[in-house]
Order: sequence, then C-alpha cells, then structure tokens
Amino acid sequence: MIGRALMASLLALHIAAAPAAAAPEDCNPKKGTLKLPASEPWAQKRLDIKNAWRLTRGAGVTIAVVDSGADYHPQVQISKIIDETHTGHRDCVGHGTAVSGIIGARFVAGVPFHGVAPDAKLVMVKQSNKTEGDINKLISSIDDAVAAKAEVINISVRASDHPQLRAAVQRALDKDIVVVAAAGNVTGPDDEDVPAYPAAYEGVLAVGGAMPDGRRADSSNATTPVGVLGPGIDITAPWPGRGYMRGLEGTSFASPYVAGTAALVRARFPQLTQEQVRRRIIATADGTAGTGTGTGMVNPVLALTAVLPYERGNAPVVAEPPPSAIPAGAIAKVPPRDETAVGISMAVGAGALMALMVAGGLALLVPLGRRRGWRAGRPT
Repeated sequence: MIGRALMASLLALHIAAAPAAAAPEDCNPKKGTLKLPASEPWAQKRLDIKNAWRLTRGAGVTIAVVDSGADYHPQVQISKIIDETHTGHRDCVGHGTAVSGIIGARFVAGVPFHGVAPDAKLVMVKQSNKTEGDINKLISSIDDAVAAKAEVINISVRASDHPQLRAAVQRALDKDIVVVAAAGNVTGPDDEDVPAYPAAYEGVLAVGGAMPDGRRADSSNATTPVGVLGPGIDITAPWPGRGYMRGLEGTSFASPYVAGTAALVRARFPQLTQEQVRRRIIATADGTAGTGTGTGMVNPVLALTAVLPYERGNAPVVAEPPPSAIPAGAIAKVPPRDETAVGISMAVGAGALMALMVAGGLALLVPLGRRRGWRAGRPT
C-alpha cells in the first residue's frame, strides 16, 4: 500500500491564497503501477456499480472536475480541458487524473478498474499545479464549469470560507448544477474542528470518506456537515504515466464516487432538479454509522431504483408501488363436504336405479303373462 503521507495529506489539495501560477518548473507526480490485482477494487464491489449500469451509464450528462489537470490515460476520456493556470493540461500532482478516472473511466475487458459513470462527458477545469492553490482560481474554475454547461461539478479541494467562493457556488446551484465537494481530510489537530469549504455551504452535497465496513475513516473531517459517505481508503485510480495508483486515501477520492452517482441519477431522471438529485442520493444511502457520516454510504443502485413518495407528482418514479393484497372475502371459499347430503343423494340414486330395473323387468314379463292367461309354465 502506498504510504499514508501521499494518501491523506498530499492529495487533499488544500486551497490557500497564493500568487498566480507560472509554468510548472517541476512536474513529476509520484510514480504509479502498470499492474493491478485480478480482483475488482473493494469500492466498486461495495457500491455494486455494474448492477447500476443495467439502468444507465451516465450518457448525456456533463461532469466538470475542478482539480489539478489530467494526463492522458487509456481509460479516461476528457472531452475538454479549461486551464486556469495557463500551464497546459498536464497533471503534476496526479490528483485530477485519479478523480476523473473514479468518475468516468471506461470499462475495458480484463481490466478490474472502471469508473462510476463511464458514458458521462468529462470536462477538466485545471485550477492548480500543486497541492496548494489560489482561491481566486478556484472561484474562476467554478464559473468555468458553469459556463461549460456542466450538470454535475466535483470539487475535491478544501478552502476557507470566502464570500466570493460562496457566491460562485450559489451561481452554480442557481443554474441547476449538482455541486459535490469533499468534506476535507484530518491531517492534524488543526483540521479537526474546522469545516471544509465549499463542502460546508448550504446546497452542496458534502462527501465524507468511509471504510469498507461503512464506518467513517479516521481521516475524514466530521466537522463539515456531511451528506453521504463514499469509499475513502485503499482506493485504486488511474494515474499519470498511463498507470494506476493504489492505496489512495481521503475525502477527495470519496467525492468522485458520489459525483459519478449524481451523473447516473441525472441520466436516469432528467426532470429532477439539482436539489432533488441531492435529496435522492442522501435518502437512498446505506445508513448512518455515527458522527460525520451523514446518511451513510452512497448506494448507486438504490439511488436509481428507489420509489420516493415525496417525489410523486413532481418527478418520475421508477415503478408504481406493488398492488394491495386481494381482500379475504373477495373470492368465495369452497364449502366443506356435506356427508349427510352425499348419503341421501347416493340412496336416492340407488333407489332410482332399482326402480328402473324393476320397471324394465315388468315390461318384459307382463306381455308373456297375458299370452299364457297368467298360468304357470310347465316344468321341463
């Protein structure tokens, strides 16, 4: 497993005030691996993503990824790159490539890794070349995502509260965009009591990190008002160099699992508003497991199939509820066998048969008796 220093602290992509980025002098992301285990990563199996694909794979939905850029990867198709850093598309951290892959990596036979919404359209908005970034570029990147007509925005970064950041997020929400953001990582005592923004803003779907058993990972910030959890430890994802990184940890990697689920829901239910999509994902999670877990682990299959009564009349539902049971008296029961009636019927039938036999015998014998004058026949 890759060291936790890479997993939690480096890849949190903490955003702070910084001067405008120049061309990157050192663009050498950590080296990944070209080989993966034969088995699927636990996160994919836990969320049962392939089962959700029977209904939709996210086609027709545009997801903007506000992150550190994206390197070429055979499974990750980026349709557009908007570069706020003016340094090119290269991902010098690896973070943006990984997040994009978790959301929308294509399924390839024989490769155990795949994204949540492989048919969705990915737009990368590059806002930083390093683990630190400029708050102004983050704000501009959110506006770029709105201008690109994204229907879902994933923001796997952490910033402090800022009025212009709040306004940018509100502009996205007003444009009916689902905004999904990481709840932030706890890398030391200073992080424990500080909420992460934009995740903490009202209307944003804040995502915490979970372990395979559904409990909140220790690295996931519980102060941020979490809506749901996503897989947040021992994560496998695409990486610069056409490879993969294993052992990733942090809410930055939990968030794209939820953003991908939001894309599936938008594809399945295009009439739902961003608020309804957010509420559906929260309502169908697997169940809370303590502080900082929201309503529990995101459940893509249930998010696509659940019948939510409060949506009736305002949005489509998957199926009508099952019909009520037939009342007990709707169908008459077979009456019990009446043994007395059966006995009388059999006796009457036997008597009628005997009467018929007697009548037949009389019809044969009477004419003979008349011809003999009713005299007895002679013995032989």
